[in-house]
Amino acid sequence: MTAAETGTPALVRADLPAPTRMLSGRSVYRVVWKLNTDVLVGYCWCGETHESEDPIELWEWLLAHPDQHDDGAAAGAPSAPAPDLVDA
Repeated sequence: MTAAETGTPALVRADLPAPTRMLSGRSVYRVVWKLNTDVLVGYCWCGETHESEDPIELWEWLLAHPDQHDDGAAAGAPSAPAPDLVDA
């Protein structure tokens, strides 16, 4: 019996391969979704993380976070080089 015959919605599944390359560098941010929750986790390039249910609040934190680093990046230091692709 098909999903249409039973009245249940059909499940869609995409089997995608794992990424083989990933960006790295001082301007790379990651946002991932915690499975089975409404929580998003943001990762700064420095390793700091922040969790939020509000994507706008999370991105505001990520984009403001480099100003909070103590390495001088916000104090007029030269800008970071372009991100590099690395093997995952």
